[in-house]
This record gives sequence, structure tokens and C-alpha cells, in this order.
Amino acid sequence: MHFIYCFSFLIAALKWGDWKNWKAYYPTLLFFIGGDLLKNALLHNYRMWEFQELYFGQKVLVGHFAIDLMNMIICYPAIILIYLGQYPQFLWKQIIWIAFWVLLLSAKEFINLKYLNLINHYHGWNMSWSILFNIAMFIILRIHFKSPLIAWAISIVWIIFLFNWFDVPINTLK
Repeated sequence: MHFIYCFSFLIAALKWGDWKNWKAYYPTLLFFIGGDLLKNALLHNYRMWEFQELYFGQKVLVGHFAIDLMNMIICYPAIILIYLGQYPQFLWKQIIWIAFWVLLLSAKEFINLKYLNLINHYHGWNMSWSILFNIAMFIILRIHFKSPLIAWAISIVWIIFLFNWFDVPINTLK
């Protein structure tokens, strides 16, 4: 099923992605991927959520990291090309654009959680946290595109907040 999601994002990027300016988005794509790799490294033994594959790709996508890696390679570039490439100028349209992406990814996660059993939440993580995380993520991605150092500072504060809120044990970082 994760293959279908990634393929869908790829098709959408072929249609709506801003391919001619991909180099401008590349640093933000690396920031996006780097953040996910950092999450996987820091929370390897204390995951807030975990992907699983139950259908088509079960023999290929053998665990959370394999699925997440596929997302990083296929979905994230597609998301960045569309999200930043079509980002509107006016504030009210920007709010709607961010809300669209938050709704899209949150709906995908909700379906995967409640109906398809393709994701599990742990340690107090839930859909409300996923929605808040998606809001923060899309705002920070845009900030990174305009002001990378500010985005890094906000991200560090966000990570520290989440670590404290969810009481992540320090020994899980070993």
C-alpha cells in the first residue's frame, strides 16, 4: 500500500511539481530528509509511530525504516516540488495551502491507522499530535526555504519540546 501512496505522490509531482526550479528546493528537501533520518536515529528504540506493510510490498518493505526510506526517496521530493513550487503569495491562500497539506497527510495517516493497519502509534502519540506535527512541519519547511538558519533554530526547539513532552528516556539514545 505504501508503494501506491508513493506512486500517487510521484504522479502528482509529474503533473504539478515545479521541476524547472528543483535546484532551489534541493536544500529544503535535504533538510526534510535529514530531519526524518535524525528522527529515526534518535528514536530508533523509542518510536512514536511505526510504519508497517501488510499488502503488496511486504517482502520488499520489511520494516519501518525501509518504508520510511522509500518515503524519503520518492514522496518527500514529490511533496517539496509541489508544496514549495505552488506556494501562494497571499497570506490567506498560504494558510489554505498549508491546511490542505496538513489535511492530506493527516487523512492518509488516519486511514492507515484506523482502517489499513499500516501505522501504529506509541508512547502517547496520537492523531492530534500527528496533525500538530504536520502543521509544524509544513510551516518549518517553508521557513527553511526562505531562511534556513531560522528553520534550524525552530526545529531544535521543537525537538527539545517533543523529547520533554513525551519523556523520551535518554538511554534510548545509546
